[in-house]
Amino acid sequence: MRHFGHVPAAVRADLFHREPAEFTAAAPAATLATALGATLYSPATRPRLAEDIRKQAACGVVSMVLCLEDSISDDEVEAGEANLVRQFADLAAADLARAAEGEGSGLPLLFVRVREPRQIADLTDRLGETVRLLSGFVLPKFTGPRGRPFLDALRAAERTHGHRLFAMPVLESPDLLHRETRTETLAGIAALTAEHRERILALRLGVTDFCSAYGLRRSPHMTAYDIRIVADVIGDVVNVLGRADGTGFTVTGPVWEYFRSGERMFKPQLRRSPFLEGRAEELRTTLIEHDLDGLLREIELDRANGLLGKTCIHPSHVVPVHALSVVTHEEFSDAEDILRPDRDGGGVLRSAYTNKMNEVKPHRAWAERTLRRAEVFGVAREDIGFVELLTAGLAG
Repeated sequence: MRHFGHVPAAVRADLFHREPAEFTAAAPAATLATALGATLYSPATRPRLAEDIRKQAACGVVSMVLCLEDSISDDEVEAGEANLVRQFADLAAADLARAAEGEGSGLPLLFVRVREPRQIADLTDRLGETVRLLSGFVLPKFTGPRGRPFLDALRAAERTHGHRLFAMPVLESPDLLHRETRTETLAGIAALTAEHRERILALRLGVTDFCSAYGLRRSPHMTAYDIRIVADVIGDVVNVLGRADGTGFTVTGPVWEYFRSGERMFKPQLRRSPFLEGRAEELRTTLIEHDLDGLLREIELDRANGLLGKTCIHPSHVVPVHALSVVTHEEFSDAEDILRPDRDGGGVLRSAYTNKMNEVKPHRAWAERTLRRAEVFGVAREDIGFVELLTAGLAG
């Protein structure tokens, strides 16, 4: 896998000062947590799920969640489980065929969102040898008491099948939202996730459930941070669970609910002008007209508030998330300056761009995170911005 790997090599060379690195599902957890990017959700009941997965991977998707929970009705769960087993068999057969041709699997990181702990053992047993294609499970409505059976089941499945499986708990319980129970709930989550640190890949935020508890829904012109009770929860989650002192985890951004029909909505015009040729403002206007202006603002606010990656329910959201995840040349320059070996003693230095002061000790954690992101998302050339990355990603 490689972010922007679906973009032709010659185009990537024009875009990147440092290209995104390749990685596999066997990479260290820290690499995978950073590389998740736009995690695309899909109902597990889709009849052509294996084909959909391969299609989305070819368009730049690096992580997917196959959902047996809220995206399907209660009476579809059994059929969804059976469909997953069939579709994984199809994926495995195609994987073997690609291997025979000397090609990589071409699959993204795959996770299954379950409803109950018992499904973890049942599904991994039924998947059999094809469990090797599974990276882990998404655990809904996660709290300390509710999460322990899920993580115990995950640990047992790992031992049974000899295959590494990660957990991505979803923080969406009303106990986390309500002020009177939030502190205790966060403490319980922190204690349990610390106990299972090696298998917690990332923590996901269920903002739709938070809004539901108060009968709220943000408009396409508002971000999650404009809903004060939601913003408060995000802040507290990052405060307790997203610290940069070695105790924290990657916390991913909330889902964006809005989209227009047609997942490749810009593709015809972008094919004619892959590097815009002065049409950047036209594309920005198009983005706003397609209700993506709110998404772009929310992605920026996610990163400013300590979140990385995003839950996505529509393919049209993937490339904007990835384009805004690329490290700018200025960010990279600052991070490298801060982390120079001769700066270990601290101090303050003027940035190479001569527009800010970099304080070595206070900015060290930011610089380390920035270089981890640079490894998997790449570093843009000095004259390349979001619009060029978006255009190339959509046209790829």
